[in-house]
Amino acid sequence: MKILSWNVNGIRAASRKGLYEWFKKESPDILCLQEIKAIPEQVPLYLRNPPGYHVFWNPATRKGYSGVVTYTREKPMTVKKGFGIEKFDQEGRILITEFPSFTLFNIYYPNGKKNQERLDYKLDFYDTFLGYVDNLKTAGKNIIVCGDFNTAHKEIDLARPRENEKISGFLPVERAWIDTFIDHGYIDTFRYFHKEPGQYTWWDMKTRARERNIGWRIDYFFVNREFIQYVKNAFIMQDVTGSDHCPVGIEIDI
Repeated sequence: MKILSWNVNGIRAASRKGLYEWFKKESPDILCLQEIKAIPEQVPLYLRNPPGYHVFWNPATRKGYSGVVTYTREKPMTVKKGFGIEKFDQEGRILITEFPSFTLFNIYYPNGKKNQERLDYKLDFYDTFLGYVDNLKTAGKNIIVCGDFNTAHKEIDLARPRENEKISGFLPVERAWIDTFIDHGYIDTFRYFHKEPGQYTWWDMKTRARERNIGWRIDYFFVNREFIQYVKNAFIMQDVTGSDHCPVGIEIDI
């Protein structure tokens, strides 16, 4: 089973850059997209309702902002669009789909660079998410979490760590939260299989950083420790263009 995740930085823009052709070629069992910046009615029919997939949208209340969508071949048992907290749910950042073997979180985590208020919002979102996912894990559910976390965890996860120590996305408090998340029993699947540097998922397009691979690894797949035995591979698709992020994925055998 192949599950892919991609922050497309606008599904309409990505569509014009070959998103659907890539989607058909990869033919994943599940595809999670973040930062779609659209409602379904604004999206071409072939992406709104592609053959062979159940599609679940959670756009933001604000137009042209945030939003996530999950495409899945298998119909989920349940679908939830948020944590049940208005200040988070209105931004369209969360889709939770439950399957017999696991519960999948497709999440576009907030960016904290704008100001202190947004950083506080991001950290509050992190803590709310952790409480929510821990409750499911305690109840015996297996967990897969994918999406744009908007934080690079370790120095190996960005090209220029020293220059970014005081920038949101690599602040000690943000990195410490990922440490806490891992301490709660979750595994970064990519680092489980790959220890090498130079593996990134986001590049600043204004400075043409992608051409020089001056990037950040901020897109992840995490699973609970008990589920890692079913994960056979984790990967970054750095050659796929169409966004300032590239897709990431896992293969599982259950």
